[in-house]
Amino acid sequence: MFTVNAYAAPSATEPLIQTTVERRDVGPHDVLIEIKYAGICHSDIHHVRGDWGPVHYPVAPGHEITGVVTQVGSEVSKHAVDDRVGVGCMVNSCRTCDSCLKGEEQYCLNGSTLTYGSVDRDGTPTQGGYTTHIVVDEDFAVRIPDSVTLDEAAPLLCAGITTYSPLHRWGAGPGKKVAIVGLGGLGHMGVKFAHAMGAEVTVLSQSLKKMDDGLRLGADHYYATSDPATFDELAGTFDLIVNTVSAKLDVDAYLSLLGVGGTMVNVGAPAEPLSLNVFSLLARGRSYAGSSIGGIRETQEMLDFCGEHGIGAEIETIPVQSTNEAYERVLSSDVRYRFVIDIATLA
Repeated sequence: MFTVNAYAAPSATEPLIQTTVERRDVGPHDVLIEIKYAGICHSDIHHVRGDWGPVHYPVAPGHEITGVVTQVGSEVSKHAVDDRVGVGCMVNSCRTCDSCLKGEEQYCLNGSTLTYGSVDRDGTPTQGGYTTHIVVDEDFAVRIPDSVTLDEAAPLLCAGITTYSPLHRWGAGPGKKVAIVGLGGLGHMGVKFAHAMGAEVTVLSQSLKKMDDGLRLGADHYYATSDPATFDELAGTFDLIVNTVSAKLDVDAYLSLLGVGGTMVNVGAPAEPLSLNVFSLLARGRSYAGSSIGGIRETQEMLDFCGEHGIGAEIETIPVQSTNEAYERVLSSDVRYRFVIDIATLA
């Protein structure tokens, strides 16, 4: 084991502070990554504050990680020193279940190993990207295309793949009408991807205050869901709706916007249960689904797509010392559209 500098939460009620965490030594199949940037995800805040269950403190969060390989294990074949790489929400899985064998490690039947807050297969606790270095199995590091800067690439490892995966799976493309619910950290990436895939893109947001941004990012239309007329005007319109918000919604109202055979996919994770009337599905053969990040293969596909289409996240880069302030701004929706920590400021 060796020690690296970190910005971590000492408890659920205290602010994050500068400290150190331990990393395992580089094994035969591992790569050591010098972290350059780490995005701030709402999940980081939930975890460090204990919203999702018991936490082993101190914990350094962060699962939107980009950096450079500085050391490789003796049997590594996928990466080399100086490669630009990223690490997302998971750093291992069982590799043997049906989901893993299909390249869908995020649905590992034995539980994927999360980038922070988990115990890896070798028994070492995982710590995330608010640190100077991370050691991961080569299979769970992905290549960052040269055409995407490392700071704008960081949020692609969570916000990016979370929206790319359902758009890809449910066939967003030319001739398809796609709605993105919410224009935040996830939603702004959904707009970029759906537009680049060739779909006709509509943003459904609580208000019109971000309309100029939505149209600039690639939306063809922008509607306020606070206006009841929106649901009358758009009834039966969409082939696919991707809901990125983590608030309680009137699911039936949104399902009414789908055409025959259309699908609504939840990627946001509200704290309270959602309910629906099954007749909202039966009436026009609609489907209601969920999606969680993507497997390693699809994450690499997403990054390559970003490289080909010049896609990166809209970011506000901050020093690590501003992390606690950034958390409060995330909670008040005061960010357009993702905070990214410059790890060089973690002395």
